[in-house]
Amino acid sequence: MTIEKNIEDIKNKIRKSLKKTERSINDITIIAVSKNFDVEKIIEAYNCGLRDFGENRVQEFLEKYEKIDKEINWHMIGHLQRNKVKYIYDKVKLIQSVDSIRLAKRIDKYCRDNNMSMNILLEVNVAEDDSKFGFKIQELEESIKRISQFKTLNIKGFMTVAPYFDNPEDARPIFKELKNNFDKYSNIEYDNVSMEFLSMGMSNDYHVAIEEGANIVRIGTDIFGERNY
Repeated sequence: MTIEKNIEDIKNKIRKSLKKTERSINDITIIAVSKNFDVEKIIEAYNCGLRDFGENRVQEFLEKYEKIDKEINWHMIGHLQRNKVKYIYDKVKLIQSVDSIRLAKRIDKYCRDNNMSMNILLEVNVAEDDSKFGFKIQELEESIKRISQFKTLNIKGFMTVAPYFDNPEDARPIFKELKNNFDKYSNIEYDNVSMEFLSMGMSNDYHVAIEEGANIVRIGTDIFGERNY
């Protein structure tokens, strides 16, 4: 299977999932998760029309960033250590994995020092999985209030990483709960908060996430194939 064929298959699955909604495929952003895949595969996916790419590790991202001369929207989707913020704050379009107030404060510092702003998503650990990062649902209200005070940061929505289930349907309650909170905070006015993006779903379960309201999906294996670790 070629990357081009894989992308077309994904788009067809997305269209099928959207039949139960009032949205179109133009409302969905596919993030190609390029972790552990080489520059050539990224360029191949770019040439097939994808423009948004997600990386998990700062060092790997920087190596690719230096080699690829394309107009790519880079997303940081992995756990971001505070001491690594200085390497990426001016290179990514969206930090999807803001999982603590301390991390938000560090991003704000670099943005203030360089007279810029940053769009972020708050990572939410809906399942309270000990192996995952993110705010708990019950922490969201206070965390949004505090992070919204950082003038350089624009909270654009939520991201979650659901546990892996053999049956993707088992992830549905997690996606549904985050969508309910997304709607809740969309109806409350805060400074520097506009709930636009709900990033849920990966190769195994993105079709379920879209049915439950995701408008960003993060897909690696189904685009590029199996990873060689």
